[in-house]
Amino acid sequence: MQKSLHKYLFELGVEPKLRHLVMEIARASKYVAHAVRVGDTGIAGSSNIQGENQMALDVLSDDVFCNVLSESDLVASFASEEQDDIVMINGKRGSYSVAFDPLDGSSLIGVNISVGSIFGIWEGNGFVGKTGAEMRAAGYFQYGPRTSFVIALGGKISEFTLNELGEYHLSIEDITVAEDANIFAPGNLRAIQERPEYGRVLDYFLTTRKTLRYAGGLVPDVNSIFMKKNGIFTYPSHSQYPNGKLRLIYECAPMAYLMSAAGGKAVTESGEPILLIECNDLHQRTSIFLGSKNDVDKTVKILNS
Repeated sequence: MQKSLHKYLFELGVEPKLRHLVMEIARASKYVAHAVRVGDTGIAGSSNIQGENQMALDVLSDDVFCNVLSESDLVASFASEEQDDIVMINGKRGSYSVAFDPLDGSSLIGVNISVGSIFGIWEGNGFVGKTGAEMRAAGYFQYGPRTSFVIALGGKISEFTLNELGEYHLSIEDITVAEDANIFAPGNLRAIQERPEYGRVLDYFLTTRKTLRYAGGLVPDVNSIFMKKNGIFTYPSHSQYPNGKLRLIYECAPMAYLMSAAGGKAVTESGEPILLIECNDLHQRTSIFLGSKNDVDKTVKILNS
């Protein structure tokens, strides 16, 4: 018999409050998974804090996670990539704060490519002044041909699959990432026009005969690394996004936490560990290079040579 998500968390020794919160977040993902399958794929007519056009499913997914977290006595506060400010729920009475991207890669929905949701859980109230290394758990949901849930906590990273009864069951335990990459996912290739050193990174990938696997969404691209047990994802800065495009607490820190648990590495383009970057703004951005250790190191060296 397949092991349920709840049983896995219990056997792992996850404290009851954190276990319950993870189960609540997993419950929210089921509504989003359904909405992705049958929902409106058009533009909502609104924009988020970053000034980006919101898809209808962006708004719906954000509402789902906000509603579920707002009902929880365990949550002190939460922050969404789609919201301007932190949302205070139970203040000092709550045990955890949750940051989330409710629908990563929503622009891919119209062409029927997998999208996902990303989250990170910190103990206590708020995010400013904290680092990714202080998270208690992080994970993502991928809504594709099947809905999967990859979570890291207790130093382990495992995958769960949503079955036809609406339950998450363990499908892969103890995911690891090899030190050398055979696949690569190069984001922000337009940066090559002004940063020839990034072109040299691409040359390195090609001359070492790595295979391109790039979907254009953080969740499907990083998930590919975990499922293939190797790979590298890159997203450098350029003039339009001088600090990088991806957001620290909603995207990069949770993915870095997952990658670290799998034995991989996640750093900025200068080599700073993503997990050691202190949050000083809810929507701060960063460059990111993550995946197989040796290739992350090599890539950053080329970029800075």
